Amino acid sequence: MEVIKLKGDYIKLGQALKAANLVDSGVIAKLVVQDGLVTVNGEVEVQRGKKLVDGDVVSFEGETIKIVK
Repeated sequence: MEVIKLKGDYIKLGQALKAANLVDSGVIAKLVVQDGLVTVNGEVEVQRGKKLVDGDVVSFEGETIKIVK
């Protein structure tokens, strides 16, 4: 499980996918999110700009990202 430490109050979903090296670019992040391939806290998320906060868990292609403050 990859852990991303917040520098502010939140990180956007697309940025988190890039920060965890699960996608190579914002364009790829946009596509995988729009295609319904990413879940946030167990629910499919289709908004690349979804704000992730402390405690959120993102899953994509068998990889998991945990957001911590």
